[in-house]
Amino acid sequence: MADLKKIKILFRHRSMEMGGVEKVMLSLLQNLNQNRFELTVCLNLNQGELRNEFPSHVRKVYLAEGKEDFSKNIWLQKFQLFQRKNKLQKLQRNPKLIDQKYLKENYDIEIAMTYNDFESVLNASNKKSKKIGWFHSEINVPKLQPLVPAILDHFPKFDHMIYCSEKIQKIMHEFYPNLHYPKESVIINAIPIEEIKMKAEEKITEFPKSPVFISVGRLHTRKGYHKLMEAHAQLLKDGFQHSVMIIGDGEELASLLIQQNKLNVEKTFIFAGNKMNPYPYLKKADFFIMPSESEAWPLVIAEALILQKPIIATKVGDVETMIKDRKTGYLIDFATDEIYTAMKEFLTNEKLVSEIKENIIDIEKDFDNEKIFSAVEEIILNLYKGKK
Repeated sequence: MADLKKIKILFRHRSMEMGGVEKVMLSLLQNLNQNRFELTVCLNLNQGELRNEFPSHVRKVYLAEGKEDFSKNIWLQKFQLFQRKNKLQKLQRNPKLIDQKYLKENYDIEIAMTYNDFESVLNASNKKSKKIGWFHSEINVPKLQPLVPAILDHFPKFDHMIYCSEKIQKIMHEFYPNLHYPKESVIINAIPIEEIKMKAEEKITEFPKSPVFISVGRLHTRKGYHKLMEAHAQLLKDGFQHSVMIIGDGEELASLLIQQNKLNVEKTFIFAGNKMNPYPYLKKADFFIMPSESEAWPLVIAEALILQKPIIATKVGDVETMIKDRKTGYLIDFATDEIYTAMKEFLTNEKLVSEIKENIIDIEKDFDNEKIFSAVEEIILNLYKGKK
């Protein structure tokens, strides 16, 4: 590059709770060329299990403290939450304050990692920066509909939109063919293969009795854990002994615990909470299951494949491009009876499970990380050239 000046890139994001988007951002921060790019992350909240996982060369700025730094006194904590909410609302109304008081410099490129970050990027007082949006969601999912008008308003204002899966882009254009789209690319999520393998070697002591189905994901209604628990309970009633472990946390935990108690599966359907390193649990489990109602290009499927796990997954997002049915996994619709049938098949059909295991031995060759990072860098460089 003739211009030796580093391109200044700002990633904006809400917080760093354990999740696929957060892992994707960390992967980008770790792998984008440090000689070409100067990287900054601006978090609304310094909150989440991954908040201290940024590479040392990345500058982290945050607008408000996370809950981890709040008082343990419940009344003082409520007051701190109230103060934080007011502060963020004030900054949202006057985004120039964020640039002047917290960031204190202008950036060449600003990136919104999800639709929740679109507004903060587009409202930035630096109007000269090029804006990139990242879109991970199926626009037709019922629970997303209240947010769709704002998403549609934001889309045309970006200079470039990146989709994490071909299906996400296709659905967007099918439902809104007349929207004025910016330039677009499909870039799947990168997989840190060697890091996953290394972390999977960590020793763990507590683990359910085999056979174990494991799932990793936020406890959200769209993840399908209520249906998974129903299928699990019915399998036990029918004499198929097994355990299910869920790694993750979220707003549906209380509801799921009530269901767990009602179905009397407290000892066999286990909520393990978030794990900074979920890979040893994935490696030790017999099977992986993802019963989601919607996904994009689920990183966790790739992680399970890398660790050689036979997978049951719903036919959502780009899952059908990641898994060949009855060859490298077992694909189902989002329905309790289909979850039941697939789990029963894995528990009873040794031939099918052995064939799937054989077919995924060399699966990691399908993931080309260098190509992914090069594509992102090319988008950034082209936008920067257009800005000059």
